[in-house]
Amino acid sequence: MVEPRASDGADVKATKSAPDVSRRELLGAAPFALAVAAPRSLDSPSGDPGLDRREFTTWTADGQSIFVREVRPRRAARGPILLLHGARVPGLASFDLPVPGGSLAEDLARLTGRPVYVMDARGYGRSGRPPALSENPTANPPQARAFQVVRDVGAVVEAAKRRSGQPDVALLGWATGGMWAAFYASLEPENVRHLVTLNALYGGSDKHPMLGPGSATSDPHDPDRLNPSIGAYTWYDAASLFPGWDRSIPIADKSAWRDPHIAEAYAQAALASDPQSAQSSPPRFRAPLGAIEDSFYQACGRRLFDAGSIRARTLVLRSELDFWSRPEDAAAFQRDAVHAADLQSVVLAGATHFAHLDRPPHGRDELLRRVAQHLATA
Repeated sequence: MVEPRASDGADVKATKSAPDVSRRELLGAAPFALAVAAPRSLDSPSGDPGLDRREFTTWTADGQSIFVREVRPRRAARGPILLLHGARVPGLASFDLPVPGGSLAEDLARLTGRPVYVMDARGYGRSGRPPALSENPTANPPQARAFQVVRDVGAVVEAAKRRSGQPDVALLGWATGGMWAAFYASLEPENVRHLVTLNALYGGSDKHPMLGPGSATSDPHDPDRLNPSIGAYTWYDAASLFPGWDRSIPIADKSAWRDPHIAEAYAQAALASDPQSAQSSPPRFRAPLGAIEDSFYQACGRRLFDAGSIRARTLVLRSELDFWSRPEDAAAFQRDAVHAADLQSVVLAGATHFAHLDRPPHGRDELLRRVAQHLATA
């Protein structure tokens, strides 16, 4: 399976925890967001004096705490970008590693002049974990389904709008994060000016080597249904993060394609995302399996949302060597997104599923160029 406090004052709406939110506030709040806790400032790992990092927590209307890291240019003057991780590894490990070439968030902030927000969906990283993630995995159904995660996205969108003073945002989602981002953009089109999906499924075909009917994720007695043995969550160790990545790199020397320092930082950040990781040997981290259930349905040719409701300027990116999304997904999305303000579909030649973490000549530079160019449009 693959996906894997100093306060800045005026833009802090509240400093109370979710259990203290009154019924009136809950019923009267925006549909997704409730409150934002005071941010905590951080030093920039790169030492770039032109960037500030802050961390804060916001809450969804259904009471989940959502962790956010902001990477902000000192003179940010444009609308915010929200980055959404995939099915397995949470936000910081995916987008803000403290090694050169390991922070898509930092590079986008620097290139575009926009504040960038990296979030953890519920059940991931430093966001709140549903009680089911502390129980036996088989005791509950898959957690953090897409219909729940879009609430998390909405809470962060509202926080980013308040902090930036802008009326809308740009969303960029990787793999399952692209599905979540597009799903949200279809539900709240007025909040999303730009949308970028990277290697995202969209129900374009019922054939998928890893996820579709007849795969290990399908019910052996009813291949169009999810395998009932898939529970609330699962555990991953560091070694499990690399086989799919390694297989997709088309050269024998993987270090020539992927910086070993980035690979090490990626694994360490994934393990550090779970406070229980050190209780196992080898260390492991938890990931909810709701994303796998939703991805299974899309791998079976079903759509979780209608891209026809999206009105954002949209860029559909797919890596040529991706093992998760399929060409049919990009084509189906392009056919459905008839109301997008603008739509481009681009194949990143020679790139893998992990283009933003590979070395610059192997897809990362082209990814950054395409995204920055897309976000430069009005």
